[in-house]
Amino acid sequence: MIRDITLGQFFPGNTVIHRLDPRAKLILTIVYITAIFLAKNLWSFILIIASALFLIFISKISYKTLLKSMKPLIFVLAFTTFFNLFWTDGEVLLVHIGFVKVYLEGIIYALLIVIRITALLIGTTILLTYTTSPIMLTDGLEQLLSPLRKLRLPVHEFSMMMTIALRFIPTLIEETDKIISAQKARGADFTSGSLAKRAKTLVPILIPLFISAFRRADELATAMECRCYRGDNGRTRMNVLKFKARDILWLVGMALLVGAIVWLNTLPAPISL
Repeated sequence: MIRDITLGQFFPGNTVIHRLDPRAKLILTIVYITAIFLAKNLWSFILIIASALFLIFISKISYKTLLKSMKPLIFVLAFTTFFNLFWTDGEVLLVHIGFVKVYLEGIIYALLIVIRITALLIGTTILLTYTTSPIMLTDGLEQLLSPLRKLRLPVHEFSMMMTIALRFIPTLIEETDKIISAQKARGADFTSGSLAKRAKTLVPILIPLFISAFRRADELATAMECRCYRGDNGRTRMNVLKFKARDILWLVGMALLVGAIVWLNTLPAPISL
């Protein structure tokens, strides 16, 4: 399970999404998330599914990679499905065993919520982490937040911290996997026993992981100081970001997607939230 977490990884490529301006990707991600949460009925969810499949197709990210990224969310999806399945009332009763009641509306609601979470993960990972390098993501986030400099906010430092945190997720995951393997080789058991016992077995994992994280952070700070890093003062960029026609077209297309979802929500549909 630990090895299957792909959040924070960058997959180099030369697709249309890879070539988009990182500022456009950040804006597209925000608008796409808005579109997902605006979806209310069957027709709008079909459009969301189609847009997610379209992103997968043009990004050329393998389905295997996406399925791996979904594995850590299995518990969240299962809990969400269970909660909505048994706690949603409706008119069509399908199962009635004691105090347990399952309505058709509950099944539909749970399915739509799972689709919403899946589309949210696919859109955000493809538009940001999988197709955008950490350096480009830092530049894009910093330039989008540049107006906040007038309020004397540390925009560059904030963007750098966000990107470093995202970049170190795969490193910490790999470190966690190594620690777990080392503890298992010493006879540690993480799968049996009560919940309290399993929680106690996490202590030999968390302590070395925190020590390793702080050590890596200290080494990174030392390396940056040795390279005379001074934040944003006098900093120049090798690649200057410029909006191109394709970026504008994608922004217009995403705006049309939001408009289409709002319009579809007004149509009568057999299934709706």
